[in-house]
Formats: sequence, structure tokens, C-alpha cells
Amino acid sequence: MLEFVFPWLFLLLPLPLLLRFLPEYLQQNQMVKVPFFNKLIEISGDKAKLGAKTQQPSRLQKSVLIISWLLFVLAAAKPQWLQDPIVQTKSARDLMVAVDASGSMATTDFKVASDNTVDRLTMVKSVLKSLAMERKNDRLGLIVFGSAAYLQMPFSEDHATWLTLLNETEIAMAGQSTVIGDAIGIAIKHFEESETKNRVLILLTDGNDAGSKVPPIDAAKIAASYGVKIYTIALGDPATIGERKLDSKTLKRIAELTGGNFYHAMDTSQLSQAYLNIAQLEPQTYDSISFRPKQSMHHIPLITLVIMNLCMVVYIRSRIKVKVPYDQ
Repeated sequence: MLEFVFPWLFLLLPLPLLLRFLPEYLQQNQMVKVPFFNKLIEISGDKAKLGAKTQQPSRLQKSVLIISWLLFVLAAAKPQWLQDPIVQTKSARDLMVAVDASGSMATTDFKVASDNTVDRLTMVKSVLKSLAMERKNDRLGLIVFGSAAYLQMPFSEDHATWLTLLNETEIAMAGQSTVIGDAIGIAIKHFEESETKNRVLILLTDGNDAGSKVPPIDAAKIAASYGVKIYTIALGDPATIGERKLDSKTLKRIAELTGGNFYHAMDTSQLSQAYLNIAQLEPQTYDSISFRPKQSMHHIPLITLVIMNLCMVVYIRSRIKVKVPYDQ
């Protein structure tokens, strides 16, 4: 499909015709008529010669001029060809994952094949890898928290880099204790910059909050006001005591305030099931973006104009016969 960026320029097409009727164009210079011109020539003993004559353009030249003007206006109107529509789909959800990397995540109480056990962080990495592979169209972000919370990766569709940063996460790299409220706060900050309305935070921890600048419940209320849904996953034995005690009550309250769910995973199967439930509750959503590529065609009439006029110049030069008077 052909369209023009400046179609109003076609109003200039009759401009040369209008210029022809301007007063300056109609003005003619009067010549002096001498009735006895021939007698004067005879007296002078000279011979009469033909006067200067203005050569009028041929029909071919006039046609070339008209076509040149048409091509010039056509190029100025900037024609462009609209190609077939291209529809792209992208995820309509931003998914942030906050992983507890405190010292307690070194506890080896998750069973894998052959009754072997691995530490909690290793198991979390394994399950999150499956999550990233299944949600190829979601924009993923990663937060690691311990004594402080850090953004490892902002929202991105680059899942390979996301997995690399997740695999590089080490136990106690962010400190020994747990700041759940601060992790939620960092997530809120980056959700503020998100354009999508489908905002999900998955928070995994095996402890209780230890001195966050913003209490977890207050952070959850703020998250709810920004439309962030938080799914909390508690890891490990709830009977643990001391600083490593699992605060299931707070995690449940966080999920309730934001419209998410709370899950408790004491082994590998329960952790995998928690992610399956989240996947069912938060199916992948898509936004369709349709656009039509445009290819500018203005160079075609310009090239045609130049070639046509060059050919006309060559043709005229080949037809001109120059007569040079020679006096003996």
C-alpha cells in the first residue's frame, strides 16, 4: 500500500501554469520598425543578415519539463510503501524473585535422588531454573537479601543472564541475617518503573525479619497499593528456634495483604508444588503489538528525474548544428 507523508504538496502541481499568467511573463518588448530599412542597407553597401531568433522548445522538451515537475512534486510528497503488518507479542507480566541468601540457607535438609540431601539455596536454584525456562515470555528480575537487600538484575527478558546471576548467588553473600521488609521495598522501587499492571513478587526465605528499615507488614501494605502481588514461600522446619526461627505468621500476612498465597516447603516435592501452584494462579499473559514497516520511495522519482534530464541533454546536443559564419 502506497501513502504520502506530505500529500498536500500535490496542490503545487498547477504552480507553473499560474506563473505563466503573471504580469511580468506577459510583458513584451516593442521593436522599432524602419520602413526604409532595405534602402539604408543598399546605401551602406552591406548585405542584410537574419536577426537573432529565439528557439522555442520542442514538444519533447515541453513534455520533459512537465514530467520533471510532476516527479519533483511526487518526490517532495515523500511516498512510502506500507508493508504487511507485523504482530509481535510480549509478556504483560513482570516477575521479581527475592531469594534469601542468609547463612541459614546452608542447612542441608532438602532430599534429592538416592536420599541425598542438598542445602536450601541449591534446591531453590534448581527449582527457579525450571521456573525461568517455563516462563520464557515473562520479564524476570532478581533480588538477593540477607543482612541487606540487593538488586542483582532488573526486569529483563534475558533469562540466560538471569540464570547466570542466580547460579552465582552464594550463601551469606549478603550477610548472615534476614531483612524481608527491605527486600520487598527494593522490589516496590523497581515495580514503580514497570509499565505493566501485572506485578508479581515471589519471596523465598527460611527465617524471620531481623531489623529491616521498613517492617515487612508495612512494606506489604505499600506493595499492595502499587498493585504488587506477593507469593511467600517458607523454607525448612517451622520448629527451628532462635534467630533462625521461621516466621510463618508474618509471611502469611504479607501474602494476604497483597492478594498472593503463602506456601511452606519442607522438602523438594513441596517446593516444586509451590511453584506449580503459582504458575497456575499466574498464567503467562501477553500484549500484542502490531506495526507496519514503512519503506521510503522518494528516491525513485528523483532518480528518474535526473536520468530523464541527462538523456534529454545528450539528445539535444546530438541534434544541435552550430553554424559559424566565415568571411573570406
